[in-house]
Amino acid sequence: MTRTPPNDRPPKGRGAASSPAPRFLETRREAVIDDWPGDAEDGAPRLRTVVGIEHPRSVISRNDSPDLPFGQTINPYRGCEHGCSYCYARPTHAYLDLSPGLDFESRLFAKADAAAVLRAELSMPRYQCSPIMLGANTDAYQPIEREHGVTRKILEVLVETRHPVSIVTKSALVERDIDLLQELAKHDLVQVFLSITSLDHELARRLEPRASAPRRRLAALRALAEAGIRCGVMVAPVIPALNDSEIEDILEASAAAGCRHAGYVMLRLPREVNPLFQAWLEEHYPLKASHVLSLVRELRDGRLNDASFGTRMSGTGVFAQLIRARFQAACRRFGLARSDHALSTAHFVPPPKDEAQLSLF
Repeated sequence: MTRTPPNDRPPKGRGAASSPAPRFLETRREAVIDDWPGDAEDGAPRLRTVVGIEHPRSVISRNDSPDLPFGQTINPYRGCEHGCSYCYARPTHAYLDLSPGLDFESRLFAKADAAAVLRAELSMPRYQCSPIMLGANTDAYQPIEREHGVTRKILEVLVETRHPVSIVTKSALVERDIDLLQELAKHDLVQVFLSITSLDHELARRLEPRASAPRRRLAALRALAEAGIRCGVMVAPVIPALNDSEIEDILEASAAAGCRHAGYVMLRLPREVNPLFQAWLEEHYPLKASHVLSLVRELRDGRLNDASFGTRMSGTGVFAQLIRARFQAACRRFGLARSDHALSTAHFVPPPKDEAQLSLF
């Protein structure tokens, strides 16, 4: 049975306040707290992260969306412990008959064999090299990466095959892999973006409870730049009346840290993310909630979400135009280029298809 915090308050260190039922699950369960000793602490139940092991048959996912600058992605994990209340990937947990709420950030799956499967996929004769986005749905450097190391093993394969890769993360753990990233950077095979939503420590802690603090992300940017790795910042998501006032400050601080590229994405509220984010707003910023949502509707043609290609990432209307103009002006002021640099594919070397057999000769 899924446990829901008393009064729908999120457990400490978590973003969602509840576990709404998966939309594909035919059965429904009612969450209860029996008030036994240990059920709750300071009004919130304990919630530990549980990691299952997954053995995928393939790890490269293809994308044909005109809104995204990449055609291939790898997600080393399912679910994300960072707990961002606004995460557009939360609904994907429904495919596992798990909740997009607390389950998404506490019931995770590590793709333990991902590196071996990737090597097999890259060795196929029909494979055509194009940049891979690492961690498009869930952060490749979320906390469980420290123990499981799936992301680092994937990078080792990409270094071995000289395959281009882009990374977007909210974690300073990316610094751990600077040695591998430097090898890729020698051939223009990598770019790393740190996603920074706010420089306000308290706001960031509430929005992204288990992600690295803003100052650590800026420090990671500086470390990457000093190591000669192409890096940038993503101001994502831009949330009206909550963090949009920080756009210029984030870009200035990131440029000072050494990054040379920047992008932004407006807040998206698909499917179950909508009620989860509204509940988060009411919990943390009740006096701003109605104003934030009214501006989101202004961005989305009167709705809270619009999945239309071409506008879903940036929104429409006067407010969207203002954000775009401010972002572009700040990029010019601080010497930041757009985030669409084309990585090289000329150095790709497919791995041997059967290394065990070849080693006999």
